[in-house]
Amino acid sequence: MPWLQQGITLSAQRRGFHLVTSEILAALPQLGDFRVGMLHLLIQHTSASLSLNENADPDVRTDLERWFSHNVRENEPYYEHTLEGSDDMPAHIKGVLIGASLSLPISQGRLALGTWQGIYLCEHRNHGGARQIVATMHGE
Repeated sequence: MPWLQQGITLSAQRRGFHLVTSEILAALPQLGDFRVGMLHLLIQHTSASLSLNENADPDVRTDLERWFSHNVRENEPYYEHTLEGSDDMPAHIKGVLIGASLSLPISQGRLALGTWQGIYLCEHRNHGGARQIVATMHGE
């Protein structure tokens, strides 16, 4: 099967960790055509990130946001990059720590995720807006 690539626009979210597995799968009906393959997701932003984590208990997402906000604080006096708001430089740091991409296996037309795994949009800005994802699939 050839390589397939398409853009996905994720709806705007407030700062936090958001389960977006369903939103991504809804945008990729072609996934069902693959017996085996890989899905690569790249978020095209430097102040948000993608992660794979707990999909059942929303407390995990709340706790992650609290931990990151506590450990990567706004308004630190050593930040030089401050023109885009007090949440911007911490957002870049969080983006570096978590990462901009995921590579996920496809098996029998579905993502081969663990029972409790889901895809997170990690929104690090207070008002980041809609986020763009490039999805690339390859397989047979």
